[in-house]
Amino acid sequence: MDGQPSVIKSLKMQPALHNVPEHELLRASDPNVNPGLVLQETRPELHEKNEKTAHLKDMGPLQKPVKIDYGTDGNVPTARHNVMSTDVKALKSGKQKIDGLSLIELFTPEQISAHIDSLRLWVGQSKAKAEKNQLMVSSENGNLCQLCKVEKLTFKPLLIYCSFCGTPIKRNAPYYTVVTGDTRHFFCTPCYNDSRGDSIEVEGQDFLKAQFDKKRNDEEIEEWWVQCDICECWQHHICALFNGKRNARGQAEYTCPYCYIKEVERGFCAPLPQSAVLGASDLPRTVLSDHIEERLFKRLKLERQARASQSGRSFDEVAGAEGLVVRVVSSVDKKVEVKPRFLEFFHQEDNYPTEFPYKSKAVLLFQKIEGVEVCLFGMYVQEFGAECAYPNQHRVYLSYLDSVNYFRPEIKAASGEALRTFVYHEILIGYLEYCKQRGFTSCYILACPPLKGEDYILYCHPEIQKTPKSDKLREWYLAMLRKARKEDIVVELTNLYDHFFITMGECKAKVTASRLPYFDGDYWPVAAEDMINQLRQEEDDRKLQKKSKTKKINKQRALKASKDAMLMQKLGETIYPMKEYFIMVHLQYSCSHCCILMSSGKRWMCYFCRSFSICDKCYSMEQQLEDRERHLSNSRHTHMFHSVDIVGIPDDTKDRDDILESEFFDSRQAFLSFCRGNRYQYDTLRHAKNSSMMVLYHLHNPTVPAFVTTCNVCAHDTETDQGWQCEVCPDFYVCNGCYQKGTVNHPHKLTNHPSAADRDAQNKEARQMRVSQLRKTLDLLVHASTCRSDSCQYPTCRKVKGLFRHGMQCKTRDSGGCVLCQKMLYVLQLHARACRDSGCSVPKCRDLKEHIKRLQQQSDSRRRAAVNEMMNQRYF
Repeated sequence: MDGQPSVIKSLKMQPALHNVPEHELLRASDPNVNPGLVLQETRPELHEKNEKTAHLKDMGPLQKPVKIDYGTDGNVPTARHNVMSTDVKALKSGKQKIDGLSLIELFTPEQISAHIDSLRLWVGQSKAKAEKNQLMVSSENGNLCQLCKVEKLTFKPLLIYCSFCGTPIKRNAPYYTVVTGDTRHFFCTPCYNDSRGDSIEVEGQDFLKAQFDKKRNDEEIEEWWVQCDICECWQHHICALFNGKRNARGQAEYTCPYCYIKEVERGFCAPLPQSAVLGASDLPRTVLSDHIEERLFKRLKLERQARASQSGRSFDEVAGAEGLVVRVVSSVDKKVEVKPRFLEFFHQEDNYPTEFPYKSKAVLLFQKIEGVEVCLFGMYVQEFGAECAYPNQHRVYLSYLDSVNYFRPEIKAASGEALRTFVYHEILIGYLEYCKQRGFTSCYILACPPLKGEDYILYCHPEIQKTPKSDKLREWYLAMLRKARKEDIVVELTNLYDHFFITMGECKAKVTASRLPYFDGDYWPVAAEDMINQLRQEEDDRKLQKKSKTKKINKQRALKASKDAMLMQKLGETIYPMKEYFIMVHLQYSCSHCCILMSSGKRWMCYFCRSFSICDKCYSMEQQLEDRERHLSNSRHTHMFHSVDIVGIPDDTKDRDDILESEFFDSRQAFLSFCRGNRYQYDTLRHAKNSSMMVLYHLHNPTVPAFVTTCNVCAHDTETDQGWQCEVCPDFYVCNGCYQKGTVNHPHKLTNHPSAADRDAQNKEARQMRVSQLRKTLDLLVHASTCRSDSCQYPTCRKVKGLFRHGMQCKTRDSGGCVLCQKMLYVLQLHARACRDSGCSVPKCRDLKEHIKRLQQQSDSRRRAAVNEMMNQRYF
């Protein structure tokens, strides 16, 4: 068929759930992904199998994309048929108008032109790929996207990890998969072949190899399309900055950028105000974000003045970094549980804590680029406050940091470094300054780049952005810390090995693993657990002689001390070759005797030894010693001490910011999985614009359903909260169209859910209300799991109980496409991530916690593999 599109393009709608590829990582069983979010599929053979495409007929047959002549300005097209009439509004009858369906609606014609020009530059791609795409611009192929001038664009293939060995399954490689309950497991070919017998154990269950499906990791997902309601031309969702989540199931009115320009020029419409779509600056402000922003903007102003002075120009004549926004998007209480072997090793003798509570925070930097706020930088931190037990008390861990290279302008700062480096450094220095003011004493950084093909926070980096080598990354951190030291924010720099594994000078601190700070996802706790297992295995191989009870206790203490020494020796041998990468930042001075970081009382300093200072306790002990045992008693000079009051440091490290919850920013693994599942990539600027737009949308609309439901009358797909639901039957939904026709025959009362426009009400009060509703839902979940009353006062308790019963009886389940199971599992996942009750009665809570723990263990293993790879590259 001449001129017919090579693929069936989506008419602004999402397909049914069963069209999602089986190896797709976005599934309801993954607690780190919004379950049930449907990916757009464009392959004809899958559309032919879809039994729910009848509603395409209501929208007319698929049209051949209209060829467009481009004017001399290259921006405003002229259609080759009389689509545009004097009455443009007449073409839009029957469509729902939703402001902000495309971010283009906020642009001026000049901004639209700049956006389209940027699309065709393919910023982020390699030079060869960019040139290949640019050659298509002059093509007369009618199937091309009218904006980027390229037809077929595919998303980056998702990484699949072997459930047994944890390694990623390579592209085009075969693998085996099986579903257990609500979870799909993957096995690489070596692990599958190496398993003995005819079965493989998965989560304590044995599955016959015959139950496994053999597949190949070659799935390709093509980018989604959208059709203009005026000229009927096609564009990629991403090129058009089209928000499919606000599309009202394909019934929203969409105007392409070219037709929109014509409407503006003819006076039919005007660009929407920026407030029509909430952006990064509309996210909740915190004390931390205000502190970082205030410092950043002040330092940028000084830097710009320095560049102007160097070049002999005025301040306004030199370029500056504009449109920057820093926000804390997640701030939640968490705890890291001490691993069992390590706890057993130290708990009895040293009263070592079983867990360490901390505050997990995610901080993002956005910059407005060509009218779109793009996320460029992100970091996750762990704050262990004054309420935390020793050795984590008053400590901060910079667990992950990531960025993509789209910062504007691409110039050097007055200091000679890239301006983007200057900005990222100032964000980190601002955070360290904030921590110091709150009373934290130290910060720990592991300068370890990710493994090849891995991402830390932002999914899918640009091809042109190289992953820094370990030495370069370490120097990047040290350059930042040297700046902070000049401002007395940082008072001392050392590393984990030098501070905890050896005694230098007059240090009297005990060398023991119980002094090491224990952070969530850090390298050494995982390594120590493996080493303790090895030591226990060696101990079990030896037979202990029977002795008296007293001698036995003494023997146990001696054995414990010996084990501690052996553990520290093994850990030290592992860490020593790369000790410079385990950076320890002192925000307060450490005692030269006991190594405790001083945050209160007095600091006693030696007149002659500038780097020597001790705490009140050690000074008192020093005064009780004989002269020959005191500090540098063998020196020709008498070393005297003078005291300095430690002031301005709070004792409680209390956080003045409120809790900020976000299910997909709960952890860096959650956000990374969320982006992978939704194809929110950052490999090109066009992708980064779209991904950032969608991330901001989800942040401002935290309870927007990420899955579809099916109308029980017409069997068409409809998003939850866009139809009518029975108050008694938990599985009965009706779309607005069928309800308005009056053909619904159901014995119970139907409740009207909010419309898409109401649901997406763009104001802060609506956002707070949605968050409040979500919390009430989670509270109701806990209540319904224990309620045994048939006449409960909660009006929706019976409905939740019905969903519980459905989950136990359903044969299809969420993995098979049951929408109800997916909906319930989504809420259960939210509960499990926040639940701290070990005996929780909510169904699946324990299983989901175990699943989250396994995902964390896999992440820890990959972090450890990255450190080992760093060591191998450096020393071998």
